[in-house]
Amino acid sequence: MASCRQQVDLAIVGGGPAGLAAALAAQEAGVESICVYERDERLGGILNQCIHNGFGLHRFGEELTGPEYAERYIDALIDAGVDYQVGTTVLNITPDLEIMASSAQGVQVVQAGAIVLAMGCRERPRGALSIPGYRPAGIYTAGTAQRLVNMEGFMPGRRVLVLGSGDIGLIMARRLTLEGAQVVGVAELMPYSGGLKRNIVQCLEDFDIPLWLSCTVVGILGKERVEAVTLAQVDSAGAPIAGTERTLECDTLLLSCGLLPENELSRQAGVTLNKATGGPIVTQSLETSVHGIFAAGNVLHVHDLVDYVSEEAAQAGRAAAAYLAVRSREPECLRFPAAEKQTRQPVAQYEQEAAAISSTYAPIALEAGTGVRYSVPSTIDVGCLEGPAQIRFRVANVFKDASLVVQGRTRQGEQVEVLRRNKPAMVPAEMETVAIPAAKLLTEAGEPWVGLTILVEEAS
Repeated sequence: MASCRQQVDLAIVGGGPAGLAAALAAQEAGVESICVYERDERLGGILNQCIHNGFGLHRFGEELTGPEYAERYIDALIDAGVDYQVGTTVLNITPDLEIMASSAQGVQVVQAGAIVLAMGCRERPRGALSIPGYRPAGIYTAGTAQRLVNMEGFMPGRRVLVLGSGDIGLIMARRLTLEGAQVVGVAELMPYSGGLKRNIVQCLEDFDIPLWLSCTVVGILGKERVEAVTLAQVDSAGAPIAGTERTLECDTLLLSCGLLPENELSRQAGVTLNKATGGPIVTQSLETSVHGIFAAGNVLHVHDLVDYVSEEAAQAGRAAAAYLAVRSREPECLRFPAAEKQTRQPVAQYEQEAAAISSTYAPIALEAGTGVRYSVPSTIDVGCLEGPAQIRFRVANVFKDASLVVQGRTRQGEQVEVLRRNKPAMVPAEMETVAIPAAKLLTEAGEPWVGLTILVEEAS
């Protein structure tokens, strides 16, 4: 097996929508040496199997299918002359920004000046759901079924039950119906849907497919092939209620029970992860706890719309370009930390000097308060802002006619209201965004808040 060593200014791990947008933004910002590493045989990631429309309304102002959306970025990437490698799996990333990747051509070790993590997310498998019963054929994640139908031309079953109301599950309920299957229903553990409202309407209501809330699968019948499933209602704690069981005949069970950011490589690199999102903890520049490593898209936190993934990834690409612009003024041994281990002392000295002058203010810590499940980023450096601070977050429950409140915490521990927005409706399935003007990040004394808390106040 061949092996080679290379150097690249910016390495992007993942050639899906996030990786493509980050690469283009970095190239437009002046980074010359960029390489995108994609483990699949083609660029585009999950978009290649999403043949339904609904993509691009925010980014391009028109409705596109997933492959059409991906093609816009792939064509732009090729026109810009950005390097990419498909069929290439990144095996390891070190804290020194060294990448090991494997392909049919062999193993390569790449020393990067900066890295953008864009690995996306994966579906929660059956093993993580603790569903009792046998392990027969006919159980698929919704994304696997989507790939089988849309790319392989294979029907997973003829009588289908969907567990979980995530967007992929809703879309596949419609897709399988159009292909001639009977979708008996969608069961959702929570008392609200996990998918976008438009998908509830277009994929279920328009096709008379029932949605059962506060309901889950408590048993799978069949040894060789799924023959039926047993459903039960659940209480407020998610526990099955005795006496509510009912059995439905089906030959296929699709699982659409959540997405998990793909962060095994992030852990190897020493990146600190957020327990609430499953993705890296990042600054407002989308830089992780490891200097020079940035993250964007579903590897950071799960998004609703690919348009928002592209927007966030472009921000990461520009931030990586700015980071490289600063590093370009250093000696080579500092730009590529793993290149010469004996230079660790001057590297440490540089880092100390850089830390002393990086910002006038200490970063502001962001926290998710009452009614908010998580917020991104985790810190805001006021000295590095070029405009309002963009905060993305998800609420923990369904709220109607509520107020979104941002509170600042002083050095004395006092909580002061900084911002308030009236919101007619907020649901966990839809990511929310709030822009905090730079002036509101400072106290009346001109100092930054020690921390900011984002919370929801319900109408009394």
